[in-house]
Amino acid sequence: MTDLQHVKKKWLPLLMLFSVVLLLSACGQNGSATSASGGTTASSTPAPQFDLQDLSGNEVKLADFNGEKVYIKYWASWCSICLAGMEELNTLAGQDNDFKVISIVAPNFKGEKSEADFKKWFAGLDESNTTVLLDQDGKYAQQLGVRAYPTSFYIDSTGGLAKTVPGHNTNDVIASNFNAIP
Repeated sequence: MTDLQHVKKKWLPLLMLFSVVLLLSACGQNGSATSASGGTTASSTPAPQFDLQDLSGNEVKLADFNGEKVYIKYWASWCSICLAGMEELNTLAGQDNDFKVISIVAPNFKGEKSEADFKKWFAGLDESNTTVLLDQDGKYAQQLGVRAYPTSFYIDSTGGLAKTVPGHNTNDVIASNFNAIP
């Protein structure tokens, strides 16, 4: 084997791996800063406004929380990670925090039950503190860019989308994230 063939055989796989990692890193950047905890931050970006109904049919708007911080968790009834975190979310929603806690489900979107089936299913859970809003056909989810369940959105007191974090957030992480958000 010549020296050139030996160098190619030794270094080509490493060069290819480095190139793939570099390419994937570039594809993952969308102009938002990535925080140390893995979410994106963009507090100068206004959060898309919603006008949704809760499970009782009451209208809830994001504008109703003007001047307050809001934690929004998008989840689905079929998502095992979401369901595993429901008790924790219910606890958080029942605490006196300096932010509001809202969860949103999108009936008839990405495999979620119909509104009637979801309401019937949810009524069997003991989640008395959890506010659930219904995003019919995922219209708001699409505006926010929800790609996976669960996904957390942190809205600052000026109505800006301060942070987006895919995956489960523990209550300690949620509180810590809000401590860093004005």
